[in-house]
Parts: sequence; structure tokens; C-alpha cells
Amino acid sequence: MIFARPVNDFLRHVPAWPLYILGALPVIWVFWQGVTGGLGVDPVKGIEHRLGLWGLWWLIAGLCVTPLARVTGVRLIRYRRAIGLLAFFYILVHLLVWLVLDVQIPSQIWADILKRPYITIGMAGFLLMVPLAVTSNNWSVRKLGPVRWRSLHRLTYVAVTLGAIHFVMLVKGWQTEPVVYLLVVVMLLVFRQVRSLPGLRRA
Repeated sequence: MIFARPVNDFLRHVPAWPLYILGALPVIWVFWQGVTGGLGVDPVKGIEHRLGLWGLWWLIAGLCVTPLARVTGVRLIRYRRAIGLLAFFYILVHLLVWLVLDVQIPSQIWADILKRPYITIGMAGFLLMVPLAVTSNNWSVRKLGPVRWRSLHRLTYVAVTLGAIHFVMLVKGWQTEPVVYLLVVVMLLVFRQVRSLPGLRRA
């Protein structure tokens, strides 16, 4: 693409570290809305939902990096680590709000994980993200080796799928928004697999 070169040239001068700061700012806004009554009659649930949604957005954004490069030529690879860590951060805070502000009772937390399928799936997705977050650094790439590191980070695909399913199961009845997110995730994963076929790698 003609426009990809100037965009990529510009992005070479834009470091990744400001993304961590800018990406975390909405957490403050979400909590502020909850405290000031901007999230309805149940602000804890409102905060919980908004943070989980932001986490899903960041996960989907991470999935979009490679397709965007293949389709448009715009390369955001240098920002993918920040995007992934921001996704983990939002989902971690989402989980902490559920644990500390919502359920609060330890025995009830464990019971909910076991008895409520959407919580079980959400927790499984979060646990898969823990080793990804821990190894999102250059030292881990050197220690594991590029091949093993990339194999480990393919867990991202499972985690984002579980996150989207968690959202679908969380809402009551079949609502359009969570189904759309799930379809977007599936289409992005299918695109990655199709484009990885030997005859299409250079297409």
C-alpha cells in the first residue's frame, strides 16, 4: 500500500512506552464514573463490566496487528507487547474488582468458579494469560528461545476466544454486542490460519 511507507516511517520514531501510560488511563476514568454515579445503580458491576470490556478490546487489538500488516502494510509489531500487557492489566483489575468489591467472600468465590460456567471459562482465560504476561520481556525470549517463546504465546488465541465466550455467556439471553465480538475473534483467527497456508503466505 502506498500510504503504508510514510505511516511506518513515522511510527519508527514513536516509542512504545507512552502506550502503557495512555492505555492505562481509562482505568482511572472507569473508577471515577463508578464513584460519581455514572455507571448506574450498581457501580461495582458497572466497573467490572467496563474493565472486562476494555480487556477484550485490547486482546482483539493484539489479534489485529498481523492481519493489519498483511492487508495494509502498516506494521504495529513493536507495539504488540504493550497491547498484550495492557489487555492482561485490564483483565487483572477486572478480576480484582470481582474478587474484592463484588463477591468478597472467599468460599463464595471458589463456589462461583466451580458452579458458574461463564466464570470458569473467564478464569481459565485469565490463567492462560499469566504465563504470557510473565514472559513478555526480552529476557524470556532469550531464555526460552524464539521458537518455544512463539509456541507459548499462541495461547493468546485460546485466551481471547475464552474471553469472548465468557462475554457471550455472561449476558442474559442472546445479545448482539457479545456475539459480534465473538464473531470478530473467530474471523481474525480464521484469517490468520488461512493466510498461513503455504500457497497464500506471499499473497
